[in-house]
Amino acid sequence: MEALRQPGQQTRLGRRKVHTGHADLGKSQLTAPLPDVRDPLSRPESSADRHDGIVESALHLTWRTEDETRAFAQKLAVLGALRHAFIELHGDLGAGKTTLVRHLLQALGVSGRIKSPTYAVVEPHEVPGLSIWHFDFYRFNDPREWEDAGFRDLFATPGLKLAEWPEKAAGVLPVADLVLRLALQDDESRRVEITSQTALGHTLLKGLAA
Repeated sequence: MEALRQPGQQTRLGRRKVHTGHADLGKSQLTAPLPDVRDPLSRPESSADRHDGIVESALHLTWRTEDETRAFAQKLAVLGALRHAFIELHGDLGAGKTTLVRHLLQALGVSGRIKSPTYAVVEPHEVPGLSIWHFDFYRFNDPREWEDAGFRDLFATPGLKLAEWPEKAAGVLPVADLVLRLALQDDESRRVEITSQTALGHTLLKGLAA
């Protein structure tokens, strides 16, 4: 599996606006609900916040090869609820976050070279009937950029949002439907915990566990 390189220097986002037009999965197990460690009152309201019956549960997987990562991405891509989801990806450098996003975008029909948004913060993608935004907040360090770049408007727009390094934008991001935590093991496999935080996320989680 391809490992990530540490991002270099980034051109600051400044005050520009983003245009909104633009298999074997290893062992899995649904577990009992986990405590929510985040304070929902500190986050702006989103469509995810307004879902009825908010739930939280987790799925644990092991990806031993990149083929297993690709198979997971393909399984996620066919779930209908994904089209309106916000997914956070957590993990150290080299954990495989960008690799997973690349396979997911390809499974959704994105063609050509898929660039990392490390320097631009966000890369938009468009496939028939679906808008996708891939965020990388590694260099995000000024909350004013959230409004200045139009990110609030993007998150209010229908479509799929994927965010790497979301902890760098803590306090401004809405509650994610799914949270993926990837960890690189000594044998180069990836341990993955997938947590749902909304009813939409739980629907996705059940689809992945099926």
